Amino acid sequence: MANVCWPYFDPEYENLSTRINPPRVSVDNTSCNDSTLVKVDSMNKPGILLEVVQVLTDLDLIITKAYISSDGGWFMDVFHVTDQQGNKIADIKTIDYIEKALGPKSQEVTTWADKRVGVHSVGGHTAIELIARDRPGLLSEISAILANLHFNVVAAEVWTHNRRIACVVYVNDDTTSSAVADPTRLSVMEDQLKNLLRGCENDEAGRTSFSMGFTHVDRRLHQMLFADRDYEGGIMATEDDHPPSFKPKITVERCEDKGYSVVTVRCKDRAKLMFDIVCTLTDMQYVVFHATISSDGPHATQEYYIRHVDGCVLDTEGEKERVIKCLEAAIRRRVSEVSKQSTLQFLADDGLSLELCAKDRVGLLSEVTRILRENGLSVSRAGVMTIGEQATNVFYVRDASGNPVDMKIIEALRKEIGHTMLLNVKKTPSSSREPEARGWAKTSFFFGNLLERFLA
Repeated sequence: MANVCWPYFDPEYENLSTRINPPRVSVDNTSCNDSTLVKVDSMNKPGILLEVVQVLTDLDLIITKAYISSDGGWFMDVFHVTDQQGNKIADIKTIDYIEKALGPKSQEVTTWADKRVGVHSVGGHTAIELIARDRPGLLSEISAILANLHFNVVAAEVWTHNRRIACVVYVNDDTTSSAVADPTRLSVMEDQLKNLLRGCENDEAGRTSFSMGFTHVDRRLHQMLFADRDYEGGIMATEDDHPPSFKPKITVERCEDKGYSVVTVRCKDRAKLMFDIVCTLTDMQYVVFHATISSDGPHATQEYYIRHVDGCVLDTEGEKERVIKCLEAAIRRRVSEVSKQSTLQFLADDGLSLELCAKDRVGLLSEVTRILRENGLSVSRAGVMTIGEQATNVFYVRDASGNPVDMKIIEALRKEIGHTMLLNVKKTPSSSREPEARGWAKTSFFFGNLLERFLA
């Protein structure tokens, strides 16, 4: 077992070193024909790789290649990135933001460490976290409770995986448009949501948590499902339920010469893949010392040289199996799940997304989800964003039984809501070069600047 430990960072010395050796960031549009090179040289510190990847993915950039090296006290990264259409980054504001966000003037990233459990306020909004066993119509029931209690949903992100649902919801008071400060109202809301999520079974189906701090929304959803052990049991245990082209191939081997564990991931490429993997390794307390990322057509290969934060490598089969399961779950959480009989249709990313745009009002999310439920549709992933008076909702849907959605249902939806909302329907893209969502969906599913918009 390698006896190499992650170095201790004295806060004052770290601040001094940062001032003496500030991060260097360059955005290069000339060296490569088909992508923009983002080069980051910085003093090494725990979590820095995740910070950099998070900034790039929050800008909706696609990482096609990357080379990571952070042995010793210095961190050196090169990222090949494109926009969602596969083009170089030409927008001056985007380039300027990258240089500022990753450079010496970047603000410290808020972590989840040392946070308690409860309801918290973010600017003029109250943030609520929920996790429970998923069932048809649950999102509709949650939004109905919030509407009945006069909470207005201004933003939300919902993931489902392995029969679990996790969501982060931002609400405010429908009359004052500010954070809800009344402890009685918050207590009533908490009780009603806990009763709803508790369900009819005497197991862990109804666990509920309310957060007392903010972290990146996508990262928090990963953390919630990881803590809920969604990587264990259920459909994850049966390989036959998934086509070979979808199932990620993950291996963990030992690099004897350098004392690393080498994690290799081969799977279908998609947006945010690197973020999901690095986020999971970081939250599992592993440090990435070297990495190579590449995309070959529709497939991606990612190789990470890691150690645990205590300097140890993965020696036991149990440790290796846990890392493989957790990474597989992290990769799949952004992909709509369905029943076994329709695996080929949906796990190949051929589901439907509904994009709805309307003037914001209290109960809008409750109304939309009720209509979806009454038409036999189940929501596997959702994003909600309100900017000014305009609300944008994006839902990835499937038939409640897991079968492909009948287009007659979609036409019925158009007739029912067309007079009050603008509805766009499309298949989720199967190409790695296509964005996860375009137009309104792009705004809803990428929450990198969510708090900045709220606090502006």
